[in-house]
Amino acid sequence: MVRCLLVDDESPAIDLLKNHITMLNGLEIIASCYSAVEAFEVIKREKIDLLFLDIEMPVLMGLDFLKSLKNPPKVIITTAYREYALDGYDLDIVDYLLKPISFDRFVKSIDRYYERIQPPQTTPTKEASSNKFFYVNINKKHIKIVYNDILYIESLKDYVRIHTVNQRLVVKSNIGKIEDQLPSTLFLRTHRSYIVAIDKITAFTQKDVEIRDIEIPIGSSHSTKVISLLSNT
Repeated sequence: MVRCLLVDDESPAIDLLKNHITMLNGLEIIASCYSAVEAFEVIKREKIDLLFLDIEMPVLMGLDFLKSLKNPPKVIITTAYREYALDGYDLDIVDYLLKPISFDRFVKSIDRYYERIQPPQTTPTKEASSNKFFYVNINKKHIKIVYNDILYIESLKDYVRIHTVNQRLVVKSNIGKIEDQLPSTLFLRTHRSYIVAIDKITAFTQKDVEIRDIEIPIGSSHSTKVISLLSNT
């Protein structure tokens, strides 16, 4: 379990983080504090893996508190002030979240945390990729999509349809936003309206790729990259 400490002087911000954390497996809230002074006491007596830290706080500012720690945990900065981003990144933090924090953006930060603590892999294994996922929002419910289950994704104007091995899900989003959540080592944009799982491709020509006998077009602007990649795998 990833042991988390939440530090923010605003109750709604703490409550939102708690809600996001409870929706994910593998995260445990050790304590929530309304000041950096309180947080300092917690860190002295508890092992903390991941610190969610607001910047604007009374008595001791978040960044000053962070600089005072000899062996700080991994940190995700949370703030309503965009201008602090540069200072935060100078401290080698995991991520910088601008309030109000959406659940999708929160999940991306957690993924970045896991990437930091895991040794890099040049070629992701199928087993490793099966443990990677993201969430989509359908009818106010956040549904987990496992990367390894995806066959392909198609754009439907203001929506996308995600085809998996077991189901098809229609999500209100655009294909660009979905593409940003997918690792480029596992997925390939073949067309302005299509993204495919590379390991699910069973055949390809100069004009299309095949997945489960479904022909998915290769757009002219993507052709060179697609054919080059598939010809060398």
